[in-house]
Amino acid sequence: MARLLDQPGYARFWTSETVSTFGTYVSAVAMPLVASFTVRATEFEFGLLTGARYAPYLAFGLLAGVIADRYRRRPLLISMDLGRFLLLGLLTGLLFSGTLTLYSLMAFVALAGTMSLFYEAAHQSYLPRLVQPDVLPRANARLQLSGFVAQTTGPLLGGSLIRLIGLPLSLAVDACSYLASAVLLATIKRPEPAPEVRPRHLKTELREGLSWVYRHRVLAPYAVTLHAHFLFESMASVVFTLLVLQGLEPGLPEKEAGFRLGVVLAIGGVGAVAGSWASGWAGRLGMGRLLVRGRWLAVLGWALAAVAGSGSAGWVMAAASQFVVWFAIGLSSPHELGYRQAVTPDRLQGRMNATIRSLNWGMLTIGAPVGGLLTQSLGYRGALWLATTGIALTALAATLSPVRHARHPAADPQLKVTSAG
Repeated sequence: MARLLDQPGYARFWTSETVSTFGTYVSAVAMPLVASFTVRATEFEFGLLTGARYAPYLAFGLLAGVIADRYRRRPLLISMDLGRFLLLGLLTGLLFSGTLTLYSLMAFVALAGTMSLFYEAAHQSYLPRLVQPDVLPRANARLQLSGFVAQTTGPLLGGSLIRLIGLPLSLAVDACSYLASAVLLATIKRPEPAPEVRPRHLKTELREGLSWVYRHRVLAPYAVTLHAHFLFESMASVVFTLLVLQGLEPGLPEKEAGFRLGVVLAIGGVGAVAGSWASGWAGRLGMGRLLVRGRWLAVLGWALAAVAGSGSAGWVMAAASQFVVWFAIGLSSPHELGYRQAVTPDRLQGRMNATIRSLNWGMLTIGAPVGGLLTQSLGYRGALWLATTGIALTALAATLSPVRHARHPAADPQLKVTSAG
């Protein structure tokens, strides 16, 4: 089996992703503060800002996949990194000058979301051009592990920077992380082949990407159950956040509630790191069986949150819930992504990834407000039980579908990259 770090260019690719991910978590802490304290957004306006971040995934998601398949992917990655560097630099300038408004912030969030969309479509599709198919799960696991470590420590880094140097300079640090990522990507020496030259029709290409995913024997049930999983899990996530902030210990001061939420989420990050480390040896089960176990682990995690009481025991259950949920994600996600990449032809990588991701995020934009409405009508635990039931149904559907038999092509010579239908 090939060694991961012997793959030309992978080390720089991994480093660039790690640097930019840590920077992103600085902005993840800073941006809500900009919205609340700089432009004084109301709760409704804050919701609009959140929606603006994910709206591009619905509006341009499939188009991003076409672009990622039409052109070389590394230049696209570099240009999106440079674009975000300039955009954050502009935002820093507006903050220093005191001229930032709600509408300019909303435009910034939408533009940043669009650049992130195109970056992600090219990012997941570029990796198979860097590493051999048999090391794709390990390559994805290494990338995901870096992301989970950033998820655990990045918010703490962001909060510390804001406390030390203020909001504008903290955002400038994130801008520099994108510049560093672009430089690292630009120094990858491995040549990237030009995409196949052929007549191009946008509708045909969009249809081809959708057809590949939703007519594939395994990818179709995988994608549909994953979309449904995202819908119910986004509902559960919103209810869980409200439960931690308001329900476990009513009347908790704002700063103390925020700190405890941060601790609970950090424990979730620890679970993600543990799951990512375990994903290597767990891969011998095969992608399908590992995915099914991950989905049922998620059900267990959210059920722990639904039965959390009040006081110290409630906080322990909430933390355990996030550990289990994120352990499940870390355990199966590298193998899921590696399978998707391995069974999809190179010319369809961008459209395959964009199709699945766009509809996943689309489910998030629907599920989050529904979760809030359910909390108002059913209470925290009633809403959590309803969302958990939905997650269990998606796990059952995956268990009964051809997904449970899926194996990485390198482990099953009968599987071909062109197998569909």
